[in-house]
Amino acid sequence: MLDNNLKTQLKGYLANIRQPIELVASADDRAKSREMLELLDEIAALSDQVSVIRADDDQRRPSFLIRRVGTDVAVRFAGVPLGHEFTSLVLALLQVGGHPPKLSQEVIDQVQALDGDYQFESYFSLTCQNCPDVVQALNLMSVLNPRIRHVAIEGGAFQQEVEARQIMSVPAIFLNGEPFAQGRMDVEQIVAKLDTGASARAAEKIAAKEPFEVLVVGGGPAGAAAAIYSARKGIRTGIATERFGGQVLDTMAIENFISVSHTEGPKLVAQLEQHVGDYDVDVMNLQKAAKLVPAAREGGLHEVTLESGATLKARTVILSTGARWRQMNVPGEDQYRNKGVTYCPHCDGPLFKGKRVAVIGGGNSGVEAAIDLAGIVAHVTLIEYDRDLRADAVLQRKLASLPNVKVITSALTTEVKGDGSKVVALTYKDRNHDTLHEIELEGIFVQIGLVPNTEWLRDAVALSTRGEIEIDHRGETSQPGIFAAGDCTTVPYKQIVIAMGEGSKASLSAFDYLIRLPADLAEAA
Repeated sequence: MLDNNLKTQLKGYLANIRQPIELVASADDRAKSREMLELLDEIAALSDQVSVIRADDDQRRPSFLIRRVGTDVAVRFAGVPLGHEFTSLVLALLQVGGHPPKLSQEVIDQVQALDGDYQFESYFSLTCQNCPDVVQALNLMSVLNPRIRHVAIEGGAFQQEVEARQIMSVPAIFLNGEPFAQGRMDVEQIVAKLDTGASARAAEKIAAKEPFEVLVVGGGPAGAAAAIYSARKGIRTGIATERFGGQVLDTMAIENFISVSHTEGPKLVAQLEQHVGDYDVDVMNLQKAAKLVPAAREGGLHEVTLESGATLKARTVILSTGARWRQMNVPGEDQYRNKGVTYCPHCDGPLFKGKRVAVIGGGNSGVEAAIDLAGIVAHVTLIEYDRDLRADAVLQRKLASLPNVKVITSALTTEVKGDGSKVVALTYKDRNHDTLHEIELEGIFVQIGLVPNTEWLRDAVALSTRGEIEIDHRGETSQPGIFAAGDCTTVPYKQIVIAMGEGSKASLSAFDYLIRLPADLAEAA
Protein backbone atom coordinates (compact mmCIF):
# COMPACT_ATOMS: atom_id res chain seq x y z
CA MET A 1 0.00 0.00 0.00
CA LEU A 2 2.77 2.43 0.90
CA ASP A 3 5.41 3.19 -1.72
CA ASN A 4 9.10 2.88 -0.89
CA ASN A 5 9.65 6.61 -0.38
CA LEU A 6 6.75 6.81 2.08
CA LYS A 7 7.99 3.72 3.91
CA THR A 8 11.43 5.28 4.28
CA GLN A 9 9.96 8.49 5.70
CA LEU A 10 7.62 6.58 8.01
CA LYS A 11 10.46 4.41 9.30
CA GLY A 12 12.34 7.56 10.26
CA TYR A 13 9.32 8.91 12.14
CA LEU A 14 8.71 5.61 13.96
CA ALA A 15 12.26 5.75 15.32
CA ASN A 16 10.90 8.42 17.70
CA ILE A 17 8.60 5.94 19.47
CA ARG A 18 9.75 5.67 23.09
CA GLN A 19 7.35 3.04 24.41
CA PRO A 20 6.09 -0.08 22.55
CA ILE A 21 2.66 0.08 20.96
CA GLU A 22 0.29 -2.51 19.54
CA LEU A 23 -2.18 -2.19 16.69
CA VAL A 24 -5.30 -4.12 17.71
CA ALA A 25 -7.31 -4.89 14.58
CA SER A 26 -11.02 -5.63 14.15
CA ALA A 27 -11.77 -6.83 10.62
CA ASP A 28 -14.17 -8.83 8.46
CA ASP A 29 -13.81 -10.41 5.04
CA ARG A 30 -14.48 -7.25 2.98
CA ALA A 31 -11.88 -5.57 0.79
CA LYS A 32 -11.68 -2.53 3.07
CA SER A 33 -10.66 -4.77 5.99
CA ARG A 34 -7.99 -6.46 3.90
CA GLU A 35 -6.68 -3.02 2.95
CA MET A 36 -6.50 -2.03 6.62
CA LEU A 37 -4.69 -5.23 7.67
CA GLU A 38 -2.16 -4.78 4.88
CA LEU A 39 -1.49 -1.20 6.05
CA LEU A 40 -1.02 -2.29 9.68
CA ASP A 41 1.38 -5.08 8.70
CA GLU A 42 3.45 -2.65 6.63
CA ILE A 43 3.65 -0.22 9.57
CA ALA A 44 4.67 -2.95 12.03
CA ALA A 45 7.40 -4.15 9.66
CA LEU A 46 9.08 -0.74 9.91
CA SER A 47 9.65 -0.74 13.70
CA ASP A 48 10.37 -3.33 16.36
CA GLN A 49 8.37 -1.11 18.74
CA VAL A 50 5.13 -1.84 16.83
CA SER A 51 3.17 -5.10 16.76
CA VAL A 52 -0.18 -6.16 15.24
CA ILE A 53 -2.84 -8.11 17.14
CA ARG A 54 -6.06 -9.45 15.59
CA ALA A 55 -8.94 -9.08 18.08
CA ASP A 56 -12.18 -8.54 16.07
CA ASP A 57 -13.73 -7.11 19.25
CA ASP A 58 -15.06 -3.80 17.93
CA GLN A 59 -18.48 -3.37 16.35
CA ARG A 60 -17.06 -1.16 13.59
CA ARG A 61 -15.11 -3.16 11.05
CA PRO A 62 -12.62 -2.39 9.77
CA SER A 63 -11.17 -0.52 12.74
CA PHE A 64 -8.02 -0.65 14.83
CA LEU A 65 -6.82 0.53 18.20
CA ILE A 66 -3.38 2.07 18.68
CA ARG A 67 -2.53 1.17 22.27
CA ARG A 68 0.51 1.73 24.46
CA VAL A 69 1.44 -1.76 25.66
CA GLY A 70 0.32 -2.48 29.22
CA THR A 71 -1.69 0.75 29.57
CA ASP A 72 -5.06 2.29 28.74
CA VAL A 73 -3.48 4.99 26.57
CA ALA A 74 -5.07 4.44 23.17
CA VAL A 75 -6.84 5.96 20.16
CA ARG A 76 -9.00 4.22 17.56
CA PHE A 77 -9.48 4.65 13.82
CA ALA A 78 -12.52 3.17 12.08
CA GLY A 79 -11.74 2.80 8.39
CA VAL A 80 -8.41 3.26 6.63
CA PRO A 81 -6.84 6.67 7.47
CA LEU A 82 -5.05 7.49 4.25
CA GLY A 83 -5.35 10.67 2.17
CA HIS A 84 -5.37 13.75 4.39
CA GLU A 85 -5.66 11.54 7.49
CA PHE A 86 -2.37 9.70 6.99
CA THR A 87 -0.63 12.46 8.95
CA SER A 88 -3.16 11.92 11.76
CA LEU A 89 -2.24 8.23 11.79
CA VAL A 90 1.49 8.96 11.99
CA LEU A 91 1.03 11.45 14.83
CA ALA A 92 -1.18 9.00 16.72
CA LEU A 93 1.49 6.30 16.45
CA LEU A 94 4.13 8.67 17.80
CA GLN A 95 2.05 10.21 20.58
CA VAL A 96 0.69 6.90 21.86
CA GLY A 97 4.29 5.72 21.66
CA GLY A 98 5.39 8.43 24.08
CA HIS A 99 6.75 11.07 21.69
CA PRO A 100 6.06 14.50 23.28
CA PRO A 101 3.41 16.62 21.55
CA LYS A 102 4.02 20.07 20.10
CA LEU A 103 1.65 21.83 22.45
CA SER A 104 2.20 24.51 25.07
CA GLN A 105 2.43 23.36 28.65
CA GLU A 106 -0.46 25.65 29.52
CA VAL A 107 -2.80 23.84 27.11
CA ILE A 108 -1.49 20.43 28.21
CA ASP A 109 -2.31 21.34 31.79
CA GLN A 110 -5.81 22.41 30.75
CA VAL A 111 -6.46 19.08 28.99
CA GLN A 112 -5.17 17.05 31.92
CA ALA A 113 -7.30 19.08 34.35
CA LEU A 114 -10.59 18.37 32.56
CA ASP A 115 -12.88 16.65 35.04
CA GLY A 116 -15.33 14.17 33.57
CA ASP A 117 -15.62 11.17 31.28
CA TYR A 118 -15.60 12.10 27.61
CA GLN A 119 -16.34 9.63 24.79
CA PHE A 120 -15.68 11.42 21.49
CA GLU A 121 -16.53 10.22 17.98
CA SER A 122 -15.41 12.26 14.99
CA TYR A 123 -16.45 11.64 11.38
CA PHE A 124 -14.07 12.53 8.56
CA SER A 125 -13.66 12.09 4.82
CA LEU A 126 -10.34 11.27 3.20
CA THR A 127 -10.57 14.36 0.95
CA CYS A 128 -11.36 16.80 3.78
CA GLN A 129 -8.52 19.18 4.58
CA ASN A 130 -10.33 20.44 7.69
CA CYS A 131 -10.81 17.03 9.30
CA PRO A 132 -7.19 16.26 10.34
CA ASP A 133 -7.16 19.17 12.81
CA VAL A 134 -10.15 17.69 14.65
CA VAL A 135 -8.88 14.10 14.53
CA GLN A 136 -5.41 15.07 15.71
CA ALA A 137 -6.73 17.31 18.49
CA LEU A 138 -9.04 14.64 19.93
CA ASN A 139 -6.39 11.93 19.57
CA LEU A 140 -3.89 14.05 21.47
CA MET A 141 -6.41 14.87 24.19
CA SER A 142 -7.12 11.16 24.69
CA VAL A 143 -3.40 10.48 25.05
CA LEU A 144 -2.99 13.26 27.62
CA ASN A 145 -6.08 12.50 29.70
CA PRO A 146 -7.12 8.88 30.49
CA ARG A 147 -10.76 9.94 30.96
CA ILE A 148 -10.99 11.05 27.33
CA ARG A 149 -11.61 8.45 24.60
CA HIS A 150 -11.78 9.05 20.87
CA VAL A 151 -12.60 7.09 17.74
CA ALA A 152 -12.06 8.73 14.34
CA ILE A 153 -14.52 7.33 11.78
CA GLU A 154 -14.10 7.43 8.00
CA GLY A 155 -17.56 8.44 6.80
CA GLY A 156 -17.19 6.82 3.39
CA ALA A 157 -16.51 3.42 4.97
CA PHE A 158 -19.53 3.60 7.27
CA GLN A 159 -22.19 5.11 5.02
CA GLN A 160 -25.16 3.54 6.84
CA GLU A 161 -23.97 4.97 10.15
CA VAL A 162 -23.46 8.39 8.57
CA GLU A 163 -26.97 8.35 7.13
CA ALA A 164 -28.51 7.09 10.39
CA ARG A 165 -26.92 10.03 12.24
CA GLN A 166 -27.83 12.39 9.39
CA ILE A 167 -24.24 13.57 8.97
CA MET A 168 -24.00 15.67 5.80
CA SER A 169 -20.94 17.73 6.61
CA VAL A 170 -17.54 16.87 8.06
CA PRO A 171 -15.76 17.07 10.36
CA ALA A 172 -18.65 16.20 12.67
CA ILE A 173 -17.99 15.58 16.38
CA PHE A 174 -20.16 13.65 18.82
CA LEU A 175 -19.61 13.62 22.59
CA ASN A 176 -21.12 10.82 24.67
CA GLY A 177 -23.42 9.99 21.77
CA GLU A 178 -24.74 13.54 21.24
CA PRO A 179 -23.74 16.17 18.63
CA PHE A 180 -20.94 18.32 20.03
CA ALA A 181 -19.52 20.45 17.22
CA GLN A 182 -19.22 20.83 13.45
CA GLY A 183 -16.24 22.03 11.45
CA ARG A 184 -12.55 22.61 12.03
CA MET A 185 -11.42 22.80 15.68
CA ASP A 186 -8.07 22.57 17.42
CA VAL A 187 -7.23 21.51 20.98
CA GLU A 188 -7.64 25.01 22.40
CA GLN A 189 -11.10 25.42 20.85
CA ILE A 190 -12.30 22.03 22.11
CA VAL A 191 -10.96 22.70 25.60
CA ALA A 192 -12.62 26.13 25.63
CA LYS A 193 -15.95 24.48 24.75
CA LEU A 194 -15.55 21.90 27.54
CA ASP A 195 -14.05 24.24 30.15
CA THR A 196 -16.46 27.16 30.43
CA GLY A 197 -14.06 29.12 32.62
CA ALA A 198 -11.24 29.06 30.06
CA SER A 199 -12.60 32.00 28.06
CA ALA A 200 -12.86 34.23 31.15
CA ARG A 201 -9.32 33.37 32.24
CA ALA A 202 -7.98 34.11 28.76
CA ALA A 203 -9.85 37.44 28.67
CA GLU A 204 -8.35 38.41 32.01
CA LYS A 205 -4.82 37.72 30.76
CA ILE A 206 -5.42 39.64 27.54
CA ALA A 207 -6.87 42.67 29.32
CA ALA A 208 -3.70 42.95 31.41
CA LYS A 209 -1.41 43.31 28.37
CA GLU A 210 0.53 46.50 27.79
CA PRO A 211 -0.36 48.58 24.68
CA PHE A 212 1.12 47.41 21.38
CA GLU A 213 2.93 49.55 18.86
CA VAL A 214 1.22 47.52 16.12
CA LEU A 215 -1.86 45.37 16.71
CA VAL A 216 -2.87 43.15 13.80
CA VAL A 217 -6.51 42.03 13.83
CA GLY A 218 -6.85 38.85 11.76
CA GLY A 219 -4.41 36.01 11.19
CA GLY A 220 -4.69 35.15 7.50
CA PRO A 221 -1.94 35.72 4.89
CA ALA A 222 -2.28 39.52 5.15
CA GLY A 223 -2.18 39.48 8.95
CA ALA A 224 0.76 37.08 9.10
CA ALA A 225 2.77 39.16 6.65
CA ALA A 226 1.95 42.37 8.55
CA ALA A 227 3.04 40.84 11.86
CA ILE A 228 6.32 39.54 10.46
CA TYR A 229 7.21 42.88 8.88
CA SER A 230 6.36 44.75 12.09
CA ALA A 231 8.27 42.37 14.35
CA ARG A 232 11.33 42.65 12.13
CA LYS A 233 11.33 46.37 12.87
CA GLY A 234 11.76 45.55 16.54
CA ILE A 235 8.50 47.11 17.69
CA ARG A 236 5.95 45.56 20.04
CA THR A 237 3.59 43.52 17.83
CA GLY A 238 0.47 41.49 18.56
CA ILE A 239 -2.05 39.47 16.55
CA ALA A 240 -5.62 38.94 17.68
CA THR A 241 -7.38 36.40 15.47
CA GLU A 242 -10.47 34.23 15.54
CA ARG A 243 -8.52 31.42 13.88
CA PHE A 244 -4.99 31.65 12.57
CA GLY A 245 -4.93 31.08 8.80
CA GLY A 246 -8.44 32.25 8.05
CA GLN A 247 -9.99 31.18 4.73
CA VAL A 248 -6.71 29.63 3.57
CA LEU A 249 -7.38 26.76 6.00
CA ASP A 250 -10.38 25.86 3.83
CA THR A 251 -8.47 25.98 0.54
CA MET A 252 -7.63 22.66 -1.08
CA ALA A 253 -5.13 23.20 -3.89
CA ILE A 254 -3.02 26.36 -4.31
CA GLU A 255 -1.19 26.48 -7.64
CA ASN A 256 -0.72 30.23 -8.18
CA PHE A 257 1.46 31.06 -5.17
CA ILE A 258 4.54 32.33 -6.96
CA SER A 259 7.65 30.10 -6.63
CA VAL A 260 5.59 27.22 -5.18
CA SER A 261 4.00 25.19 -7.99
CA HIS A 262 1.58 23.37 -5.66
CA THR A 263 0.63 23.44 -2.00
CA GLU A 264 -2.48 23.09 0.14
CA GLY A 265 -4.09 25.58 2.48
CA PRO A 266 -3.42 23.86 5.83
CA LYS A 267 0.20 23.27 4.87
CA LEU A 268 0.69 26.92 3.92
CA VAL A 269 -0.97 28.05 7.16
CA ALA A 270 1.36 25.83 9.20
CA GLN A 271 4.32 27.46 7.44
CA LEU A 272 2.91 30.94 8.09
CA GLU A 273 2.40 30.10 11.76
CA GLN A 274 5.94 28.79 12.05
CA HIS A 275 7.33 31.90 10.34
CA VAL A 276 5.42 34.23 12.66
CA GLY A 277 6.65 32.13 15.58
CA ASP A 278 10.24 32.89 14.57
CA TYR A 279 9.69 36.47 15.76
CA ASP A 280 8.58 38.11 18.99
CA VAL A 281 4.89 38.34 18.10
CA ASP A 282 2.20 37.99 20.76
CA VAL A 283 -0.35 35.72 19.03
CA MET A 284 -3.78 35.74 20.68
CA ASN A 285 -5.72 32.96 18.95
CA LEU A 286 -9.45 32.25 19.28
CA GLN A 287 -10.09 35.95 19.84
CA LYS A 288 -12.78 37.56 17.70
CA ALA A 289 -12.85 41.36 17.52
CA ALA A 290 -16.19 42.99 18.33
CA LYS A 291 -15.54 46.75 18.40
CA LEU A 292 -12.91 49.27 17.33
CA VAL A 293 -12.67 52.69 18.98
CA PRO A 294 -10.20 54.95 17.14
CA ALA A 295 -7.94 57.21 19.19
CA ALA A 296 -9.56 60.49 20.17
CA ARG A 297 -6.56 62.44 18.93
CA GLU A 298 -3.45 62.09 16.79
CA GLY A 299 -0.95 59.78 18.45
CA GLY A 300 -3.44 58.39 20.94
CA LEU A 301 -4.18 54.73 21.61
CA HIS A 302 -6.78 52.88 19.56
CA GLU A 303 -8.89 50.30 21.41
CA VAL A 304 -10.06 46.92 20.12
CA THR A 305 -12.67 45.15 22.24
CA LEU A 306 -12.92 41.38 21.82
CA GLU A 307 -16.04 39.24 22.10
CA SER A 308 -14.63 37.87 25.36
CA GLY A 309 -14.93 41.36 26.83
CA ALA A 310 -11.19 42.06 26.97
CA THR A 311 -9.84 45.26 25.44
CA LEU A 312 -6.50 45.68 23.67
CA LYS A 313 -4.80 49.02 23.08
CA ALA A 314 -2.35 49.94 20.34
CA ARG A 315 -0.64 52.95 18.79
CA THR A 316 -1.47 51.59 15.32
CA VAL A 317 -3.90 48.92 14.15
CA ILE A 318 -3.80 46.81 10.98
CA LEU A 319 -7.18 45.32 10.07
CA SER A 320 -6.86 42.03 8.14
CA THR A 321 -10.07 40.24 9.05
CA GLY A 322 -10.50 38.63 5.63
CA ALA A 323 -13.77 37.30 4.26
CA ARG A 324 -16.15 34.36 4.57
CA TRP A 325 -18.27 32.33 2.16
CA ARG A 326 -21.17 34.32 0.74
CA GLN A 327 -24.59 32.84 1.41
CA MET A 328 -27.53 32.62 -1.00
CA ASN A 329 -29.84 34.25 1.59
CA VAL A 330 -32.88 32.28 0.48
CA PRO A 331 -35.53 30.50 2.58
CA GLY A 332 -34.32 27.14 3.87
CA GLU A 333 -30.58 27.83 3.57
CA ASP A 334 -29.97 28.39 7.28
CA GLN A 335 -32.38 25.65 8.32
CA TYR A 336 -30.61 23.02 6.23
CA ARG A 337 -27.01 24.16 6.70
CA ASN A 338 -24.93 21.00 7.27
CA LYS A 339 -28.08 19.01 6.47
CA GLY A 340 -27.52 19.11 2.73
CA VAL A 341 -26.46 22.75 2.29
CA THR A 342 -22.68 22.98 2.43
CA TYR A 343 -19.85 25.27 1.33
CA CYS A 344 -16.94 22.81 1.02
CA PRO A 345 -17.10 20.26 -1.82
CA HIS A 346 -13.73 18.75 -0.89
CA CYS A 347 -14.79 18.09 2.68
CA ASP A 348 -18.37 16.96 2.21
CA GLY A 349 -18.43 15.59 -1.34
CA PRO A 350 -17.77 11.94 -0.31
CA LEU A 351 -20.86 12.01 1.93
CA PHE A 352 -23.03 12.45 -1.17
CA LYS A 353 -21.72 9.44 -3.11
CA GLY A 354 -24.30 8.23 -5.60
CA LYS A 355 -26.68 11.12 -4.89
CA ARG A 356 -27.94 14.11 -6.88
CA VAL A 357 -26.52 17.52 -6.00
CA ALA A 358 -26.40 21.11 -7.21
CA VAL A 359 -23.52 23.59 -7.29
CA ILE A 360 -24.49 27.25 -7.04
CA GLY A 361 -22.06 29.54 -8.88
CA GLY A 362 -20.37 29.50 -12.28
CA GLY A 363 -17.01 31.04 -11.41
CA ASN A 364 -13.78 29.08 -11.05
CA SER A 365 -14.73 27.78 -7.60
CA GLY A 366 -18.16 26.60 -8.72
CA VAL A 367 -16.96 24.90 -11.89
CA GLU A 368 -14.05 23.23 -10.09
CA ALA A 369 -16.50 21.97 -7.46
CA ALA A 370 -18.81 20.57 -10.13
CA ILE A 371 -15.91 18.78 -11.85
CA ASP A 372 -14.71 17.23 -8.59
CA LEU A 373 -18.20 16.20 -7.49
CA ALA A 374 -19.02 14.62 -10.86
CA GLY A 375 -16.55 11.85 -10.06
CA ILE A 376 -18.36 11.02 -6.81
CA VAL A 377 -22.07 11.76 -7.07
CA ALA A 378 -24.74 10.48 -9.45
CA HIS A 379 -25.51 13.86 -11.04
CA VAL A 380 -24.50 17.51 -10.72
CA THR A 381 -26.63 20.50 -11.71
CA LEU A 382 -24.61 23.72 -11.90
CA ILE A 383 -26.71 26.88 -11.50
CA GLU A 384 -25.34 30.26 -12.58
CA TYR A 385 -27.11 33.61 -12.20
CA ASP A 386 -25.55 35.25 -15.29
CA ARG A 387 -26.21 34.10 -18.84
CA ASP A 388 -22.67 32.73 -19.20
CA LEU A 389 -20.27 30.89 -16.91
CA ARG A 390 -17.41 33.04 -15.60
CA ALA A 391 -14.86 30.28 -15.06
CA ASP A 392 -11.63 29.96 -17.03
CA ALA A 393 -12.05 28.42 -20.47
CA VAL A 394 -9.97 25.35 -19.61
CA LEU A 395 -12.32 24.56 -16.73
CA GLN A 396 -15.42 25.09 -18.86
CA ARG A 397 -14.11 22.65 -21.49
CA LYS A 398 -13.50 20.02 -18.81
CA LEU A 399 -16.99 20.56 -17.37
CA ALA A 400 -18.61 20.21 -20.79
CA SER A 401 -16.94 16.81 -21.27
CA LEU A 402 -18.63 15.27 -18.22
CA PRO A 403 -21.76 13.22 -18.96
CA ASN A 404 -23.40 13.59 -15.54
CA VAL A 405 -23.34 17.40 -15.33
CA LYS A 406 -26.08 19.79 -16.42
CA VAL A 407 -25.49 23.55 -16.59
CA ILE A 408 -28.36 26.01 -16.12
CA THR A 409 -27.59 29.70 -16.70
CA SER A 410 -29.69 32.83 -16.16
CA ALA A 411 -31.08 31.13 -13.06
CA LEU A 412 -31.75 32.56 -9.60
CA THR A 413 -32.01 30.11 -6.69
CA THR A 414 -35.15 31.02 -4.72
CA GLU A 415 -35.59 28.36 -2.02
CA VAL A 416 -34.04 25.32 -0.38
CA LYS A 417 -36.61 22.66 0.42
CA GLY A 418 -36.33 19.88 2.97
CA ASP A 419 -38.32 17.29 4.88
CA GLY A 420 -37.44 18.70 8.29
CA SER A 421 -34.17 16.81 8.63
CA LYS A 422 -32.45 17.06 5.25
CA VAL A 423 -32.52 18.76 1.85
CA VAL A 424 -34.84 17.23 -0.75
CA ALA A 425 -35.01 19.91 -3.47
CA LEU A 426 -34.30 23.47 -4.53
CA THR A 427 -36.30 25.90 -6.62
CA TYR A 428 -34.93 28.44 -9.07
CA LYS A 429 -36.35 31.16 -11.30
CA ASP A 430 -35.56 31.18 -15.02
CA ARG A 431 -34.58 34.83 -15.45
CA ASN A 432 -35.29 34.76 -19.20
CA HIS A 433 -38.90 33.61 -18.89
CA ASP A 434 -39.67 34.49 -15.25
CA THR A 435 -40.78 30.91 -14.52
CA LEU A 436 -40.13 28.79 -11.43
CA HIS A 437 -38.62 25.30 -11.55
CA GLU A 438 -37.86 22.66 -8.92
CA ILE A 439 -34.98 20.17 -8.86
CA GLU A 440 -35.10 17.09 -6.63
CA LEU A 441 -31.72 16.50 -4.99
CA GLU A 442 -29.94 15.70 -1.73
CA GLY A 443 -27.12 18.23 -1.61
CA ILE A 444 -26.42 21.88 -2.45
CA PHE A 445 -22.85 23.21 -2.65
CA VAL A 446 -22.74 27.03 -2.49
CA GLN A 447 -19.80 28.63 -4.33
CA ILE A 448 -20.75 32.28 -4.97
CA GLY A 449 -17.79 34.20 -3.63
CA LEU A 450 -16.91 35.92 -0.39
CA VAL A 451 -18.22 38.68 1.87
CA PRO A 452 -15.81 40.79 4.02
CA ASN A 453 -15.76 40.33 7.80
CA THR A 454 -16.28 44.01 8.56
CA GLU A 455 -19.73 44.38 10.15
CA TRP A 456 -18.11 45.27 13.46
CA LEU A 457 -16.31 48.24 11.85
CA ARG A 458 -19.30 50.19 10.51
CA ASP A 459 -18.98 52.99 13.05
CA ALA A 460 -15.18 53.04 13.13
CA VAL A 461 -13.79 53.36 9.58
CA ALA A 462 -15.20 54.16 6.14
CA LEU A 463 -16.59 51.14 4.28
CA SER A 464 -17.60 50.75 0.63
CA THR A 465 -21.14 49.83 -0.42
CA ARG A 466 -19.96 46.18 -0.47
CA GLY A 467 -18.71 46.43 3.11
CA GLU A 468 -15.02 46.54 2.18
CA ILE A 469 -12.66 48.80 4.17
CA GLU A 470 -11.72 51.80 2.06
CA ILE A 471 -7.95 52.28 1.94
CA ASP A 472 -5.52 54.49 0.07
CA HIS A 473 -2.39 53.47 -1.82
CA ARG A 474 -0.52 53.09 1.49
CA GLY A 475 -3.16 50.88 3.09
CA GLU A 476 -4.39 53.62 5.44
CA THR A 477 -8.07 53.83 6.33
CA SER A 478 -10.18 56.92 6.98
CA GLN A 479 -8.74 57.01 10.52
CA PRO A 480 -5.09 58.09 11.07
CA GLY A 481 -3.00 55.26 12.47
CA ILE A 482 -5.44 52.54 11.39
CA PHE A 483 -4.48 50.51 8.33
CA ALA A 484 -6.05 47.54 6.54
CA ALA A 485 -4.99 44.78 4.16
CA GLY A 486 -6.26 41.72 2.34
CA ASP A 487 -9.69 40.46 1.32
CA CYS A 488 -11.54 42.78 3.72
CA THR A 489 -10.40 45.88 1.78
CA THR A 490 -11.24 47.62 -1.48
CA VAL A 491 -8.10 46.28 -3.14
CA PRO A 492 -9.21 44.28 -6.21
CA TYR A 493 -8.37 40.63 -6.91
CA LYS A 494 -8.67 38.61 -3.73
CA GLN A 495 -5.61 36.38 -3.92
CA ILE A 496 -3.22 34.98 -1.30
CA VAL A 497 -0.14 36.49 -2.88
CA ILE A 498 -1.85 39.90 -3.13
CA ALA A 499 -3.00 39.72 0.50
CA MET A 500 0.56 39.02 1.65
CA GLY A 501 1.88 42.00 -0.31
CA GLU A 502 -0.86 44.25 1.05
CA GLY A 503 -0.17 43.09 4.61
CA SER A 504 3.52 43.88 4.20
CA LYS A 505 2.70 47.30 2.77
CA ALA A 506 0.28 48.13 5.58
CA SER A 507 2.93 47.18 8.12
CA LEU A 508 5.55 49.39 6.50
CA SER A 509 3.03 52.22 6.41
CA ALA A 510 2.23 51.73 10.10
CA PHE A 511 5.94 51.83 10.96
CA ASP A 512 6.37 54.98 8.87
CA TYR A 513 3.41 56.53 10.73
CA LEU A 514 4.97 55.69 14.10
CA ILE A 515 8.41 57.09 13.38
CA ARG A 516 6.91 60.34 12.03
CA LEU A 517 4.69 60.78 15.08
CA PRO A 518 5.78 63.90 17.03
CA ALA A 519 7.59 62.88 20.19
CA ASP A 520 5.31 64.91 22.46
CA LEU A 521 2.18 63.22 21.04
CA ALA A 522 3.68 59.74 21.31
CA GLU A 523 4.73 60.31 24.92
CA ALA A 524 1.35 61.82 25.84
CA ALA A 525 -0.45 58.77 24.46
